[in-house]
Amino acid sequence: MAVRSALIHHLMSLTLTIHLLAVSGEFFKPFNVSYDHRALIIDGKRRMLISAGVHYPRATPEMWPGIIEKSKEGGADVIQSYVFWNGHEPTKGQYNFDGRYDLVKFIRLIGSSGLYLHLRIGPYVCAEWNFGGFPLWLRDVPGIEFRTDNAPFKEEMQRFVKKIVDLLRDEKLFCWQGGPVIMLQVENEYGNIESSYGKRGQEYIKWVANMALGLGAEVPWVMCQQKDAPSTIINSCNGYYCDGFKPNSPSKPIFWTENWDGWFTSWGERTPHRPVEDLAFSVARFFQREGSFQNYYMYFGGTNFGRTAGGPFYITSYDYDSPIDEYGLLREPKWGHLKDLHTALKLCEPALVSADSPQYIKLGPKQEAHVYHMNSQTDDPKLSELRSLRNCSAFLANIDEHKAVSVKFNGQTYKLPPWSVSILPDCQNVVFNTAKVAAQTSINVLEFYAPLSANMSLKLHAMDQNELSIIANSWMTVEEPIGIWSDTSFTAKGMLEQLNVTKDRSDYLWYLTRIHVSNDDITFWKESNVSPTVTIDSVRDVFRIFINGKIAGSAIGQWVKVVQPVQFLEGYNDLLLLSETVGLQNSGAFIEKDGAGIRGRIKLTGFKNGDIDLSESLWTYQVGLKGEFLNFYSLEENEKADWTELSVDAIPSTFTWYKAYFSLPDGTDPVSINLGSMGKGQAWVNGHHIGRYWTVVAPKDGCAKKCDYRGAYNSGKCTTNCGRPTQSWYHIPRLWLKESSNLLVLFEETGGNPREIVIKLYSTGVICAQVSESHYPPLRKLSTDYISDGEILSNRTNPEMFLHCDDGHVISSVDFASYGTPQGSCKKFSRGRCHTNNSLSVVSQACLGKNSCTVEVSNSAFGADPCHSIVKTLAVEARCSSTSNIHFAA
Repeated sequence: MAVRSALIHHLMSLTLTIHLLAVSGEFFKPFNVSYDHRALIIDGKRRMLISAGVHYPRATPEMWPGIIEKSKEGGADVIQSYVFWNGHEPTKGQYNFDGRYDLVKFIRLIGSSGLYLHLRIGPYVCAEWNFGGFPLWLRDVPGIEFRTDNAPFKEEMQRFVKKIVDLLRDEKLFCWQGGPVIMLQVENEYGNIESSYGKRGQEYIKWVANMALGLGAEVPWVMCQQKDAPSTIINSCNGYYCDGFKPNSPSKPIFWTENWDGWFTSWGERTPHRPVEDLAFSVARFFQREGSFQNYYMYFGGTNFGRTAGGPFYITSYDYDSPIDEYGLLREPKWGHLKDLHTALKLCEPALVSADSPQYIKLGPKQEAHVYHMNSQTDDPKLSELRSLRNCSAFLANIDEHKAVSVKFNGQTYKLPPWSVSILPDCQNVVFNTAKVAAQTSINVLEFYAPLSANMSLKLHAMDQNELSIIANSWMTVEEPIGIWSDTSFTAKGMLEQLNVTKDRSDYLWYLTRIHVSNDDITFWKESNVSPTVTIDSVRDVFRIFINGKIAGSAIGQWVKVVQPVQFLEGYNDLLLLSETVGLQNSGAFIEKDGAGIRGRIKLTGFKNGDIDLSESLWTYQVGLKGEFLNFYSLEENEKADWTELSVDAIPSTFTWYKAYFSLPDGTDPVSINLGSMGKGQAWVNGHHIGRYWTVVAPKDGCAKKCDYRGAYNSGKCTTNCGRPTQSWYHIPRLWLKESSNLLVLFEETGGNPREIVIKLYSTGVICAQVSESHYPPLRKLSTDYISDGEILSNRTNPEMFLHCDDGHVISSVDFASYGTPQGSCKKFSRGRCHTNNSLSVVSQACLGKNSCTVEVSNSAFGADPCHSIVKTLAVEARCSSTSNIHFAA
């Protein structure tokens, strides 16, 4: 009774403390952060930290809490994010901290979850983000040169970085104020380009460090990929592997700011995939070899909404093959396997933070151990006794890419799969091996939801497929003028650089000039059997040529030469050019000079009297599209356009606007739209720009049938999606939807069929897992408390299979279950020679109707040993369904 009273009193005190902290704006009791050669020191204690990369503008505020919570549940201690200058200051001096750019709200959510924040202010971010995060107006500052010892740039950079640091301080978000911010970053991967700037680059980095330290943030600052970072700044590693990285001073800890757990995708390219066995191997090796801070880039990738995708040619999805997918769902087995890894690492943390360096033991030609011994000096007798029983943690690595090897360590034999690390928190018992995946595999499905309608008042109900297709034909359309469409156009001599004209207000810039063709030219072409040609030295990204309003040709690429035969009529002809950007350059040196549109000379060849140089001719310029600037996509303005009903037999047309309406899907599942029937363009929902779309197909070859995790990874190693459109499905955040009459507007450039567009709900539909008797007991039941409560690892339970569906979903059916020697893989399972007849009933009883379940993998759980002296495996395939769609019998 006394114990219970003490517990209640403790909980009441804890609740009161939390309440008082919330009222005062604090999320933690204020603490300081420093570092030594081994790790960050938080509130006086070294920490081994797992960080989850999450970029707040690539999700809606509605999604942030779930993403943060799933990051925490997955084992993260820290959230890491860039700060996006062009999102926060789109116009000089006019700041935006609302909606997806509400940085303070995002940070407060992190703090309220009990996580820390590493904020990468930059302000250059790269991140496959438009113009690397720089606002376009910055390139117009007189005399400016980006990222070098240049006074105008340094002035602007310091002003913005100070703005963010002051904001954090004013909102009491630093750790010493009770907030979650424990570390900042300035600049970003500058070492990759520093040599391009010579001595000025070196002076710039010194200035950056002094500037940052002078802002009074009072937390450590980091520079990634910066070998010459000053002594006051921690230099860190980015890459697929950083276990061999050493900072530029023995007094600095080993940090990994970007572990690329996938890769970004470009239009027309295959989709990268990094196997979790290799990813876990890289993380384990990093901590094995004295690393102490590791961040997944990305843990949640998200979406490049609007025109935020960088480039050129990066797609709208920024999924990145991350542990939390673009829609906010768990990607399995990546999330689950890493969660187990993080638990294993936390079990080792007491030894990792206690030891200044590990003991190295050679175990074989390509096998090695690193042993971390705990400091036995402690004032706690109980803890001292426990540490004497279990006074070290060990990592056993096999870096052989092909062979499994048995090694001797600490008087025992351990079998190490190829390219793997085993983790022994007590130097005796293996709790995790990076190559042995017990986490489930999840297969996401898109369930048919809604057709699209031209009728705002239409209320959609359940109906059959035929009724759906009829309503889906109800579209409205209006043509976009080709060429000059308003009095905002202007005429100038010569070819103007695109961004100087558009200021990136639009992807599109029109150029118009008139060409006179004589009868002699027409005769010359006929007699010589030649055609006149438009020749341009260099263009980017998409370039189209029109003659008298009709398309003559196009070019796609980054600064490619154009040689386009054309046909002119006798007399005056309109030569119309359209330059389109598909994301501004976001990496490399001198990006402010990269520009867009046309470089070099433009001329006409093949004329009777010789070539005609148009480079200094009079050109009329028109920025953007009529529908774009008249807001055809907005709820307020779209009815002002001259929409007409799209006829059933209409031929797909170019440069056309389309609109339709749809109702809010029931439930909470993410919403996705398939634009695979369209060509190239942009899409809006209720005035929100969901991004660019482009149905360009990836190469048919280059995707391996089976991905082998073994050996060093690169972005081309385990690609998928060959021969298919790079992206067909696009995320529509629920935050942007209303109960009914949701407006969908498309601008289509090349021709497509909107009647085939569908909207679906996205969820995990199929879950599979394979766990054998040789797997390790479940890590999720362990924590670092195992030392203080005296639990002995060797006394742990049998292996278990853990299955789970998305929130709001339950396991609705078990389609396959076999305990014995099942064969195959997910969706291709089959029974082996050894099988327990009650496998299906045991799993069904444990799992049906539940959001998650566990099944012990043992003979006792299934009531028999189906095959003596053989290692048994449990394989299961089940289905998840929304609780609103299924009913179970009582």
